[in-house]
Order: sequence, then structure tokens, then C-alpha cells
Amino acid sequence: MKLAQKIAIGYVRARLNMLAVISPARAAEKAFELFSTPQYRSKSKFPDIFARGEKIQFLQNKKKVRGFRWNQGSEKRLLILHGYESSCRKFDHHISRGIKKGYEVLAFDAPAHGISEGKKINLLDYAEMIANVEKHYGKIDAFICHSFGGIAVCTFLEKHKHSADTKLVLIAPATETTTAIDSMFRFIQLNDKVRKEFDAIIHRNSGHWPSHFSINRSMKHIQASVLWIHDEDDYTTPISDVKKVMDQGYPNIEFMVTKGLGHNKIYRDNEVKRKIFSFL
Repeated sequence: MKLAQKIAIGYVRARLNMLAVISPARAAEKAFELFSTPQYRSKSKFPDIFARGEKIQFLQNKKKVRGFRWNQGSEKRLLILHGYESSCRKFDHHISRGIKKGYEVLAFDAPAHGISEGKKINLLDYAEMIANVEKHYGKIDAFICHSFGGIAVCTFLEKHKHSADTKLVLIAPATETTTAIDSMFRFIQLNDKVRKEFDAIIHRNSGHWPSHFSINRSMKHIQASVLWIHDEDDYTTPISDVKKVMDQGYPNIEFMVTKGLGHNKIYRDNEVKRKIFSFL
């Protein structure tokens, strides 16, 4: 971590903890704002495959969500969903393989990410984006999702019509929202009073407590055929959360567990890519 980053983190941590002494509720509001605001926006060069894609966009909450489409008119449609602080541009190899497999491929930068507009995003925003993609471009037959995109598509699928013919690839998905919140609270070192108020904000905004936003819970309502790929050394979306899903014995999930790839190398791994497109 660079010195400037350490100083910035230290400042935010000190400010929130001082505010927590005065008003846990106000500190929780600031923490929720931080939780919903990506601190990094991918600006790397788009790989060559994007130059051959059709640029498309739609409005969501008055903000432009921008993406690309290839092979328009193909019989089946594949949607690529990236993780938090990431971009669809990082999935060029999956896009290329999807095109070769004959899919119409769609890939978007989520709100507040990459070339899409906005400064904030939450899980319901991402799930709404997926619904808007289907509304504007047609029924999705297959999904390839990483991290935050994984829990977003599960949140979407449990409320939208699909079948066992729907193919869902989850790569290191964010399995439990409570785990992500726990991680932030440990990092910022906020107390339990602030956490209680933080959870209450989510409940007021969504009608649900954070524990509701869980792939383990959502999967009870998902009929799709699922390939779940996770690494033992993933410290962002820990394998301990995944093992709880494994213990449920969902008959529609096939698990692939890797070693040494962590959270971000996993979707670039050649064996993983071969497994994904064999499954599709």
C-alpha cells in the first residue's frame, strides 16, 4: 500500500471514529456512503475485441449504463458481469470464447464503474441493471459473473423467470453481504453501535436486513444450472462462506475448487476458462 493511501485511510478511519463518539447514526450514514462508493474506476485500455463490438447504452436512474454487444441475432444470449471496482474490459477472453461458441454476447460496466455514469452503487442497483439489460436486449440464456456480479445475478434470478436451461457461472462470487460488511468494519475499526445503525440503514432502504442478501439463501429460489468456481486462497470472498452452500447439497450446483489463484487470477486461468465454456 502506498504512503498516500495509508494516510487517506488513516484520515477516514479517524474521522469516522470521532463521529461515532458524537453520533453512531451519523457515522453509520458516512460508512454506508463509503461502502457504496467505488474508490477506483478502471481506466485501462480496452482490448481489441471491444473495437469489434457494437456500443450500446441505456438509462438507469437517469444515469447512462454503457456496454457492448457482439453477434447480435444469435440464438442464445450471454451476459458478462464484473466485480466491484472492476470493468467488463477485463473479460475479453471470455467474450472471445463466447463469440466463438455462437452466443450473442453482452458486457456492461455497472453503474459507477468504468465508462458508465454514476458515483455510487449497491446490490439492488446492480440487480436492477441486469433486469434492464433483459428489458432492452432480450432474455439472457447464460451468465458469467465475478465477485459482486455473482451475488447481483442471484438477487436478480430469484425474482425473475428462468429455468434449468439457464446457465449460471459464478466465479468467486460475493456469497454473503454480512461478510463484506464485517470486512469493512474491521478495516475502519468501527464499533458495534455504528454497526447496528449501519444494518438499520440497509433495512430502511430495502426492507431487509443484510443477512437476507445471501447467495446461500437466494439459491433456494434459483433453478438455473450452476457452475461455481472458487479458490481456497480467496481472502476477498472467503471459501468458508462457500462451504456453507456446499453443505446444503443443492443438486443444480457443480463446484470447482482451485488452489493458489486467489480472487482475481481465477477468472484469467486457462483451465478455469476451459471449464466454463465446456459447461456452457
